[in-house]
Amino acid sequence: MTTITLKELRGTALEAALNELAALRIEVFRDFPYLYDGNFDYERDYLSHYRHEQSIIIGAYGGNRLIGAATAGALADHAEAFSQPLVEAGYDPNRMLYCGESVLLKHYRGQGIGHAFFDKREAHGRRLGKTHSLFCAVVRPDNHPLRPEDYQSLEPFWRKRGYLPEQGLLTHYNWKDIDQPEATDKPMQVWLKAL
Repeated sequence: MTTITLKELRGTALEAALNELAALRIEVFRDFPYLYDGNFDYERDYLSHYRHEQSIIIGAYGGNRLIGAATAGALADHAEAFSQPLVEAGYDPNRMLYCGESVLLKHYRGQGIGHAFFDKREAHGRRLGKTHSLFCAVVRPDNHPLRPEDYQSLEPFWRKRGYLPEQGLLTHYNWKDIDQPEATDKPMQVWLKAL
């Protein structure tokens, strides 16, 4: 069994991990429910959101290899279109920690790394004085043709962590699905937790 080491990456260490994180996102998000047909150029552009001072990557390393990662930063540092539904609902994006991706290779799941990712991101948010932590999860129909028979939703895990879906609060994100010819908008449910 490989020993897993968690590292909090900021500044130059964060910058150095972006290529590996891009590759992880492309691999992990290809599976249901994201079904993401990613490309490296898009990833590098998207991950530029985490070059801000308040951003952090929690890297999970098996030896020298990045086998998982979770990101967090100020919601105000992300695209306005992404934060606008929260602003309209009365939330201040400057007081909110946005937990972006949490990606982990399949072989390493079920070992508590997901909990550690949330623990470290939430601690980071408290240090920054944020009042809420949030993330967004893609909404797919239960009868989606690419949904595996053995698929298990992460909703029970998120609820155990204290996150709840904010009813009626959706944002949208655009990407190309693996079975589609072009990118389409996807509804993303906002999940919130007071810090």
